[in-house]
Amino acid sequence: MSFDAVVAALDWMGVAVFATTGALVASRKEMDLVGFAVLATATGIGGGTLRDLLLGAAPVFWVAEPRALLLCLLAAVLVFFTAHAVGSRLRLLLWLDALGLALFAVTGAERALALGAAPVVAVALGVVTATFGGILRDVLGGESPAILSREVYATAALLGAGALVALLAAGLPREAAVTLAAVAAFALRGAALTWGWSLPRYRPRPGRPGGGPAG
Repeated sequence: MSFDAVVAALDWMGVAVFATTGALVASRKEMDLVGFAVLATATGIGGGTLRDLLLGAAPVFWVAEPRALLLCLLAAVLVFFTAHAVGSRLRLLLWLDALGLALFAVTGAERALALGAAPVVAVALGVVTATFGGILRDVLGGESPAILSREVYATAALLGAGALVALLAAGLPREAAVTLAAVAAFALRGAALTWGWSLPRYRPRPGRPGGGPAG
């Protein structure tokens, strides 16, 4: 199997994993099958859709390959009939989301590079690919988006996308760069879930005496 096929398989895995997280949110909200399908599809292909639109890629990946839509719908149906058997759906959701985040950060950045994006743009679009589907899932499911919380979330996607671009620029073989970048992103997000890591928060501070601007 060529490495191109491996990367394509990772992308498909990312779609399936993120679609499953969308369906799990639908199960927690006790939605009907249509709700499952909407959340699974929005989560599974949302980030890649925005990436391709920003890159001007025609057609968008799931239009060229409709099996991505079918995969999302399949995940929705499977979770609809099996979610009740999962002991902790929230915990499963968080870890599957971490896996999807890592996969999409790397494959999103690599697709951007392949379409001629500059390195910094490729990193940004890797983050977009990894996070936008989750934003749609959380908003549609009535949850606070994870990217706006204190958790290490977008930072893990940034690490994965940035590591891929940096390792490729340093001359590392593509196979090693993709593997190391995905592992780094998943490890950071997993560590944050395990030990409760978070970024520093803004704290209100007393203003200057007199309350007016300096000057």
